[in-house]
Amino acid sequence: MASTIYVLNGPNLNRLGKREPAIYGHTTLAEVEAMCRAEAGGHEVVFHQTNYEGQLVDWIHEATDGEAGGIVINPAGLSFRSIPLLDALKMFGGPIIELHISNIHRRDPIYQHSLVSTVATAVIAGLGARGYGTAMREMRAMLAG
Repeated sequence: MASTIYVLNGPNLNRLGKREPAIYGHTTLAEVEAMCRAEAGGHEVVFHQTNYEGQLVDWIHEATDGEAGGIVINPAGLSFRSIPLLDALKMFGGPIIELHISNIHRRDPIYQHSLVSTVATAVIAGLGARGYGTAMREMRAMLAG
């Protein structure tokens, strides 16, 4: 049986399609989820979004303790300040792809240094919502070895 891919989304991503479409586009989170499932290639997908740091940490613990093969994570604003999120990700033994819809390196300085990047296997930024499809394809390749 194929291993599970966790796709975890942080604060305000439930507002995709409505929030600052010039930066984040018009694709909704439901469309992102459908894209991830379509690109899963036989892997089970656990897809979550939360506006709460502790909930995101709990899901990372669940992935760590369960059958998860990899994590695709868009931590949103938690990328830049969350030590608890960083510490939880350090416990995960599989590949981690950090994803950002916008190119964080072209934004205000506060968005240019991600703590999550220090533990991520790979980082995808600036591809818009299409980055999720790319992340899923790359995660499948990583899990295939």
